[in-house]
Amino acid sequence: MPRRTATMLASTLILIALLCAGVLIKVPYAEMSPGPTVNTLGDVEGDPVLRITGHKTYKTSGNLNMTTVRVTGADYSMNLVEAVSGWLGHDSVVVPHDTLYPDGKTEEESTQENAEEFSQSQESAKVAALKELNIPVTSHVVVSSVVKDSPAQGKLHAGDVIKNVDGSAVGKPEDVAKLVTKRKPGQDVTFTVIPAKTAAAAEKAGKEPVGTEKVTLTTVKAPKEDRAIVGIQAGTDHTFPFDIDIKLADVGGPSAGLMFSLGILDKLTPGQLTGGKFIAGTGTIDDDGKVGPIGGITMKLVGARDAGARYFLTPDENCESAAADTPDGLTLIRVKNIDDAKKSLDKLRAGDTAGLPSCSAS
Repeated sequence: MPRRTATMLASTLILIALLCAGVLIKVPYAEMSPGPTVNTLGDVEGDPVLRITGHKTYKTSGNLNMTTVRVTGADYSMNLVEAVSGWLGHDSVVVPHDTLYPDGKTEEESTQENAEEFSQSQESAKVAALKELNIPVTSHVVVSSVVKDSPAQGKLHAGDVIKNVDGSAVGKPEDVAKLVTKRKPGQDVTFTVIPAKTAAAAEKAGKEPVGTEKVTLTTVKAPKEDRAIVGIQAGTDHTFPFDIDIKLADVGGPSAGLMFSLGILDKLTPGQLTGGKFIAGTGTIDDDGKVGPIGGITMKLVGARDAGARYFLTPDENCESAAADTPDGLTLIRVKNIDDAKKSLDKLRAGDTAGLPSCSAS
């Protein structure tokens, strides 16, 4: 066999062997890529993403798209070839597996956590939007969850409204832990609550819940900490003056909060917030309208650009990394809170693009 032919054959065989090895070698990495975007002003499978009843709504136009990131599953084992391909590609990011699934978290646990965060983000989006419009929202501190085999199990229930602890009024979820930890493990603490069923019935009727009960619990020592606990997680529940229903399946996490808030604002106010333009964005939002950072910003930018967006509402804390890798044709708009976002959309609608707060790379 001629030497040149033998060399080419050997090289080919080595390449095949390396490729086979690359496919078989598993690496502790996961991949993030652009996920679908959804117009919060539009419909999904014939149903509106935002449905408001009991209050006047107005016609909207254009797009206020929330953006998502697609990730590989917790149980998926990436091979070396896939990892290298992801590192070399531009429209995906390869990250350590523990970044997405820390402490051995299963895909089911991660999905459940994302669903809870998504639900909470919807509530905060509603509150922030209504506060921006000076529409009153009633808030209550509630039992969010009860730990199995804890002192609270069977005595307190998810949805119970917590009025006070040991006679001290509760205004925020963190007040509950502060008051409980004033006791030593083994001492009693008394909760004054409105039972969940009573609270739910009042909310359905659009009334303030009334009728309290006292529940006394014996505290226990927290695992690995010398403080008293009763085994509940406190949270916030809201009573809205009319119905705002957000319907969107197969999406998790808190990062759609800002775009849901803006969609609600647009539907509840005359005129068209977007001016017919295609705007996308991301960002968590709290009850006071503050916008927080999110993960996967570069993937969300790519997904927005590919969907047709021209402008992207970017959380202030994500601005630097977003500006360092902005897809062509996409203008970033820096946002710190819902009022910032609304004012920027007003400028955009008026054609004042020079006045938009921008993101810049360091």
